[in-house]
Amino acid sequence: MSGNGRFAVAAGSLGLLLLWTAPAVADDPEFKYGKIDDVKDVKKVEWKASAQAGLIITTGNSRTTTGAAGAKASRKEGNNKFEAEANGAYARSAIWLANDDNGDGFIDQTEDSRLSSTSTRAWLVKARYDRFLTKHNSLYITALASGDKPAGKDFVGGAQAGYSRQLYKDDNHELKGEAGYDFSYENLVGDADALTIHSARLFVGYEGKVSKDTGVLGSVESLHNVNTLDAPGGEVGPFEDTRVNAMVAISTKLFENLSFRFSFTAKYDHAPAPRPPFALPFATGYTPLAEELDTKTEATLIYNFF
Repeated sequence: MSGNGRFAVAAGSLGLLLLWTAPAVADDPEFKYGKIDDVKDVKKVEWKASAQAGLIITTGNSRTTTGAAGAKASRKEGNNKFEAEANGAYARSAIWLANDDNGDGFIDQTEDSRLSSTSTRAWLVKARYDRFLTKHNSLYITALASGDKPAGKDFVGGAQAGYSRQLYKDDNHELKGEAGYDFSYENLVGDADALTIHSARLFVGYEGKVSKDTGVLGSVESLHNVNTLDAPGGEVGPFEDTRVNAMVAISTKLFENLSFRFSFTAKYDHAPAPRPPFALPFATGYTPLAEELDTKTEATLIYNFF
């Protein structure tokens, strides 16, 4: 293999590694909740911050651009904890398409072309504050902004507030529950009117250890609208725009510096946004909706150099 070929392979491998370890795709549910253990040993103000990014670009016969980046920061002091994060993901590809326009059973030089398409274009900015009242009880407030054009949402802004309680805890298991209010403003793609959604929020999160080297995470968040919505698919009454975010993940240490993580994420929206329009607009009266269910399955090898 030539020097340039070896360099291309190495660069591509590094890009894939960075993308594997990049944060979750924007607008993914984070399933984070405040824990008193996070602040019980804090004697003074404690700051933490991290950032990571990855990029892959191919040209020639294969033309793709894929990137992801993210940053996190937290501040702990006394019975107070503040966290902020931002992440984004982008993927675009150009593929060959052919159409036998003249119906002769062959593809000639005027009947094939490259079509460029954006499959991922999402971002998320989120901040959360937890105030721990007792060992088992706390209050939280969250603010977020995001966008996911392939899902039909040009901009989503919102806030959450409520009560959080540690339901159970021992040396290997912890179960946390939250109940509160969720406000969402959704600016949809195309000509659809924006939506203002007031919802009741319920959340359950679990963290456990299967063994010394293996851990499990699981969370379910449900949002139930309490107001009537004039959605693109028609009027949606109270408790008919149910949104559910669920995740389960397992991670295990294979060797001293090598770990494996498997996760599955599902997002369900009973009243989805309209699909993004093509270069030509949809016909009058035709408003196709995005899929109600989105899922993501990840299998990741993580190597710690230090």
